[in-house]
Amino acid sequence: MNYNFAGIILAAGKGTRMKSEIPKVMHPLCGRPMLAYVLDLAQTLKLDRTIVITGHGRELLRGILTEYQADSVYQDRLVGTADAVRRTESALKGFSGNLLILYGDQPLLKAATLKKLIQRHISSLASATILTACMDNPFGYGRIIRDNYGRVQAIVEEKDASQEQKSVKEINTGIICFKKDILFKAIARIKPDNAKKEYYLTDAIKIMAAMGEAIQSLCISQDVREAQGINSRIDLAQAQKIMRQRILDNFMASGVSIIDPDTTYIEAGCKIGRDTVIYPFTVIEKDVIIKKFCSIGPFCHLRPGTRIEDKAVIGNFTEVVRSRIGQDTLMKHFSYLGDCLVSRSVNIGCGTVSANFDGKNKQKTVIGEGAFIGSDTILRAPVKIGKKAVTGCGSVIIKDVSAGEVVVGVPARTLRKTIG
Repeated sequence: MNYNFAGIILAAGKGTRMKSEIPKVMHPLCGRPMLAYVLDLAQTLKLDRTIVITGHGRELLRGILTEYQADSVYQDRLVGTADAVRRTESALKGFSGNLLILYGDQPLLKAATLKKLIQRHISSLASATILTACMDNPFGYGRIIRDNYGRVQAIVEEKDASQEQKSVKEINTGIICFKKDILFKAIARIKPDNAKKEYYLTDAIKIMAAMGEAIQSLCISQDVREAQGINSRIDLAQAQKIMRQRILDNFMASGVSIIDPDTTYIEAGCKIGRDTVIYPFTVIEKDVIIKKFCSIGPFCHLRPGTRIEDKAVIGNFTEVVRSRIGQDTLMKHFSYLGDCLVSRSVNIGCGTVSANFDGKNKQKTVIGEGAFIGSDTILRAPVKIGKKAVTGCGSVIIKDVSAGEVVVGVPARTLRKTIG
């Protein structure tokens, strides 16, 4: 955005309602930790710096922080959001500008919304700009308190609100832009005089308003669900449904046919080419690439590391993992391929299984161009099937099959050396 902004992502909480030993922000949402979505936003906004506040289970965040090259600050005592932000002051020494406060448990936020918030903050010359939303049932959220002129005066948390304040429909999403220097002056004056005995970052708004600083706001005008925080597994399931629909909508908008979105699950990070058709009850996990004019499903499971080339057909009750399926290859029903390299124009017969695990390691299977794998073939890896080779129905392949060779039986033996 080129406005001298640093991002602070609060991710220290235990998330006690998740009933989990995993930090809340590391719980997966459509195949990725929810924190990853917030870090993506920071990258999209091109913030000058991003600092993640860690706490509970911080060692489990190290990998994702390294991946995104994000700085971190440790909050050893979880005594409130203002205390969390205060701990970044030394890390931000020498930085002069604005801060964008984000939360690691709000993965549904859209970059377009945050860009509008930043633009409002910059254009209004405000000391703080709050992202708000209006809800019919605002229970649990901090309320935006305004004076008779509509100016923001405070944010009051649910547990500290009067009955009159609880009737306010406009809520604080938690996302706030601040002028850095003014924020830290306000934080120094915050006291834990509330129901939870914590240092609330939202109290900075009341303090800044009393200082005569300008407070602005931007209300989410379309889908308030994007500001939804995730505090329980019920919340996580609701967010999964929203994110899954976004993923499916993006694929359909780019030329992929999804016959029944309600029964199709595709994780974040997959790539699917135009004119591919996804049939119902299909699960496509992260790190899957499907190219053009393919047919996938119904009742198909594509796991990470799968690559499907143009015009391949992966049909019903099939599973593929860590494998490349070549162009024009057919695998129409009741089969499993793991750790396989399958060339073009191969027929994978019904009931084919690659026995890829030897008890210690995963082993590779290679199938050459134009090979015909008969129904119920077991491929005991490591094994290679040559170009245009044929395996008979029910064969168990325990050694390599040469090009053009026909093998049958248990274990498979040569019936013919070449075809043609």
